[in-house]
Amino acid sequence: MNEMVDQKAGGKRPGAGRNPGAGLYQEATTGMRVPASQQAAIRQLLASYGRKQRQPSPDSLDNPQSFAQPARDTSGIALPLFQSKVAAGFPSPADDHIEQRLDPNEYLIDQADTTFFVTIQGESMIEVGLMPGDKAVVDKNKQAVMGDIVLAMIDGEFTIKTLSRQKNGKPQLLPANASGKYRPILIEDGMQFEIWGVVIGSFRRFR
Repeated sequence: MNEMVDQKAGGKRPGAGRNPGAGLYQEATTGMRVPASQQAAIRQLLASYGRKQRQPSPDSLDNPQSFAQPARDTSGIALPLFQSKVAAGFPSPADDHIEQRLDPNEYLIDQADTTFFVTIQGESMIEVGLMPGDKAVVDKNKQAVMGDIVLAMIDGEFTIKTLSRQKNGKPQLLPANASGKYRPILIEDGMQFEIWGVVIGSFRRFR
């Protein structure tokens, strides 16, 4: 007598297994035989390749290149600071509309000898107001904390992103652009990662 066979048993289940490209090497893998004497060298080569695959793409970095320091002999300048309730248009020069006088140097710079400017490139941080061509004010003396916008170097490339933390406790750098074009940069073992300073402000010119 023939036995009934359960057609659902055995075989590959739809959707089972790891998705292609989700592993260490970000692509499908296959088995192969290698000489026993070469296993250590091949493992080291594959580990290096895996780290390279996890490195952030140049598009995610928006690598800023233009650096500048404040002028050493900058003299103080005090300009009128009008009340925020002044209507749109040209503000009245009347004295009763002026709250105080503001020195842009003192406002933007806490410590001149630890501060430098970086020109923003790309659009990865537009949702925090950093647009291409803006000058970011970076203070290398401030201690970065989670949530700060920082200038970081990753494997020899600069980037400006928001400092955060992964679930495993390792740092990550987050973009501020909801378009989906820019991905978080996950800092992994083997990466050269260093924070050069905290972005404390920015400025731009329109003409």
